[in-house]
Amino acid sequence: MLTRKELIQSMRDSLSFSFLFLLLPSFLRKPFTAEAQTKTGFDLLALRGGNSPVDLFKKGISEMGGMQRFIKKGGSVLIKPNIGWDRSPEYGANTNPDLVEAVIKECYNSGASKVYIFDHTCDQWQNCYKKSGIQNAAARTGAELVPASSVDYYIRKPLPNGKILKEVLVHKLFLQCDTVINIPVLKHHSSTGLTASMKNLMGVVWDRGEWHRRDLHQCIADFSTFRKSDLVIIDGWRVMTRNGPRGYGLSDVENMKYLFLSTDPVAADAASAMVLAKTSGLKSPSDIRYIKLAGEMGLGKSDLSKINIKRITI
Repeated sequence: MLTRKELIQSMRDSLSFSFLFLLLPSFLRKPFTAEAQTKTGFDLLALRGGNSPVDLFKKGISEMGGMQRFIKKGGSVLIKPNIGWDRSPEYGANTNPDLVEAVIKECYNSGASKVYIFDHTCDQWQNCYKKSGIQNAAARTGAELVPASSVDYYIRKPLPNGKILKEVLVHKLFLQCDTVINIPVLKHHSSTGLTASMKNLMGVVWDRGEWHRRDLHQCIADFSTFRKSDLVIIDGWRVMTRNGPRGYGLSDVENMKYLFLSTDPVAADAASAMVLAKTSGLKSPSDIRYIKLAGEMGLGKSDLSKINIKRITI
């Protein structure tokens, strides 16, 4: 039998939850998980609108509890954007440089002592760094833009929880930095259907070709067991809706003005994937096989009905 104190507390909890529940739109009326409640009350933040991705980021990081939540005072930060292609920002092949610059500034403002940026590019790396605009963003903010073009930068590590990928040569900064912030650009990809946060981490390994030669989707999921990004920020401002990952021209890109933030890369990829539903024919995130595999491996939430999403329009 409940004591009087326990009964009062139970009623108070029930009423508080019911009131909050009624405030939500019908499609968001589902229980919050205990894990989400301990941090922000949601698994994923989806923002849209504003005048720039910087507007969305400033609002989003505040809603996430501030960048200081993710930064160790005096610690080092790796920011991992897409910089894989010798393309300027309007083509949507790489992460928006204004967004990257805003994230760097916020890291330093939150107490980071050093911020590093790199990508193991597909095109010639110096051209990619410059044409993307991210080289200038780093120079303006004091971040260190480092190469990833030599095997000497990589350390071999085992993946004990991988299904087929059992070891990997991974960039030393991905191992050494206190915080990893994963900032992919959202876009179509001819091999996987989607580029978002989990696939973006192919840019921290040496032999990405191995993943393509084996089972690309399973390798993406396998590597996600290695080190989870502390924060995922998916750039959906300019979205390449077809002919990815490099694109042919501006006709491949739509200004969609989205930004997604989460500490769950699987949830972030699952929700952002549906931005491409109209042009790609996706019916659910599980149509992207690596998202489905990552969910099945317990690496995060892949079922949209179980992801607590907070939506904000600016």
